[in-house]
Amino acid sequence: QVQLVESGGGLVQAGGSLRLSCAASGSIFSINGMGWYRQAPGKERELVARIISGGNTKYADSVKGRFTISRDNAKNTVYLQMNSLKPEDTAVYYCAADRVVTIATIKDYWGQGTQVTVSS
Repeated sequence: QVQLVESGGGLVQAGGSLRLSCAASGSIFSINGMGWYRQAPGKERELVARIISGGNTKYADSVKGRFTISRDNAKNTVYLQMNSLKPEDTAVYYCAADRVVTIATIKDYWGQGTQVTVSS
């Protein structure tokens, strides 16, 4: 069974930084894309950033220039460096992995979510 375990959330003042990590565990052969989504209270879940195995990245317009996504394929781990945080970045951040290939399945997975709170 594949699990995504997130870490690094917390409370930070506006202008500060946080680094999120997400490690995928299990008998994994490969993962296509890994990324971060977020959901604020009363809002829909939205893509923050995504990186595919070849290294191409995609960012939400609202985080371009402030957030950086990176990935360690050998460790099946994705990181999100968040700088210049704003109160509107406050949300639960979810890690996602798509087209995760194991011996038995090819599936998408979600992490349990980690809270990021930015105070003004």
